[in-house]
Amino acid sequence: MIGDDRIALNKRFIELFHLLEERGDIVKNDRMGKGIGDFAEKVLGNRTYGHLVRAFLNPDDKRVIDYKHARALCRVYSVNEAYLLEGMGTPFGLELPKHIEIPAKTANGNILFTTTEAFAGVSVDVNNTKERYEFFSLPGMRSTPLVAFPVNGDSMEPIIQDGDIVVCRQVNLISDIRDNKIYAVKNNGSVWIKYVQKINDDKGKVKRLKLISANYLEYDPFFEDINEHTRLYQVMKRIADL
Repeated sequence: MIGDDRIALNKRFIELFHLLEERGDIVKNDRMGKGIGDFAEKVLGNRTYGHLVRAFLNPDDKRVIDYKHARALCRVYSVNEAYLLEGMGTPFGLELPKHIEIPAKTANGNILFTTTEAFAGVSVDVNNTKERYEFFSLPGMRSTPLVAFPVNGDSMEPIIQDGDIVVCRQVNLISDIRDNKIYAVKNNGSVWIKYVQKINDDKGKVKRLKLISANYLEYDPFFEDINEHTRLYQVMKRIADL
């Protein structure tokens, strides 16, 4: 008997399939690589399984997608795995940090602003520039120590713009990060603003990070190895229009 979790998974699959159609990633009658058979080959491993895809899409059919093939779909179409498997977050991980405007005057507060730039583009070694600090506060963000970085580059557009400031909360354990969320990654002399995915070794320990740009048409994903100097900060707010 199919459990409620699989039924819920299949409902999210149906919603996601239609979103992929709207984006043009799937065209049902296409013969140039985007048809149902092509989708079946990429996700189910056999292009003759198009009838199964249609069964999954039919709410009245008892056949539903399984977790193995749902994960394959996430890998092929860059879908937020937490959304499809668990119903958490958004389908493509594009959760826009809330847009706020900085007050004209701010008193000393709990947010540490550093002139070290977080790069959303080409990496630059931050060790060659003297870092300056100051503190400020924002309404609704007064209790937890936070850090703010200016953003340099366009690889996270339209989510985060060149020249914005991101306010972040430090992540204490690398294992606590959530895939497909936006983080500032301080590693090997640079600070990157990217969507992050964990890559584990055969013992389940995080060994690398996959960094993904929102502007993925111009910027390819890349990988950073974890070391003792790696620090991650989850992006909580975006400050624009200074």
